[in-house]
Amino acid sequence: MVCSQDNPGDPVTEGRRVLNAEATALKMLSDCLGHDFSDAVGLLSTTNGRIVLTGMGKSGLVGRKIAATFSSTGSPAFFLHPAEASHGDLGMLTRGDVIIALSASGESGELANIISFARRFAIPLVGMTRAPGSTLGRASTILLTLPELPEACPLQLAPTTSTTMMLALGDALAAAMMRARGFTAGRFHDFHPGGQLGHQLLQLHEVMHRGDALPIVTQATLIQAVIVEMTAKRLGCVGIVDDIGHLIGIFTDGDLRRRLEPSLLERPVADVMVLNPRQIGPDAFLADAARMMAEHSIPSIFVTVGGKPVGIVHLHDLLKTGLV
Repeated sequence: MVCSQDNPGDPVTEGRRVLNAEATALKMLSDCLGHDFSDAVGLLSTTNGRIVLTGMGKSGLVGRKIAATFSSTGSPAFFLHPAEASHGDLGMLTRGDVIIALSASGESGELANIISFARRFAIPLVGMTRAPGSTLGRASTILLTLPELPEACPLQLAPTTSTTMMLALGDALAAAMMRARGFTAGRFHDFHPGGQLGHQLLQLHEVMHRGDALPIVTQATLIQAVIVEMTAKRLGCVGIVDDIGHLIGIFTDGDLRRRLEPSLLERPVADVMVLNPRQIGPDAFLADAARMMAEHSIPSIFVTVGGKPVGIVHLHDLLKTGLV
């Protein structure tokens, strides 16, 4: 993107002003993080219940996004609308839950019943506000205070800077909780099975060719039999194993074309195989296999356990998932 010179009144200039103001706010927010943030991560990471986000208006919309981020990263969460809470949805709360309430002013009247319910039933309340002396600030078990900064909108009225800080603080909480809980890419895939992201996080044992589909021969196998095996399995290669079943070589259809001569068919594959082929484990992700294939310019890779082949993944398998 080409940056033009600032011109007062120009939309680009105004856009930069807003972005710079919000970037400054995020830097200040980062500098303000301390023991309260650590306490909040500890509380949220160890709760046996759900994390309940709540807030009105734009703060509520941010709360919905934070709840979705928590849920997708291993921390069950949902959004509770303050108005609906006052008309029966307070029954969704249990003693094991933790509430995160968002309000820039800390004085959203609609939060009053949720705050009262939390105090009555000893449900921990994490407040997110820029007014520590507000109703929400005083009632919070743990208070995450936002820097006191004006909104970035020209009238300094529409929630802009405050909601940006809330959203970023929610991301920071989710990321810190992932580390605290040891959340892995495998668990991430459990919550994201669809789309390209889900395909990247498929483990190789879920997609590899195995059993009778595995093109394997011994080192004494003659090339004419290797061609039959390679043609039958239709993966463009065979793996060569030693007497105890360890993968020691590979022979591809490209190797066949490059070495083709009258005497080749009667030679054992051990004479012409490529030694020490690339290998990968069955718990690796499809994205790992794709990266290895690209780095070494190979169309397939054997999946091994203890050096013994248990499967193979071909470039065509990546094409089917849309990964390449």
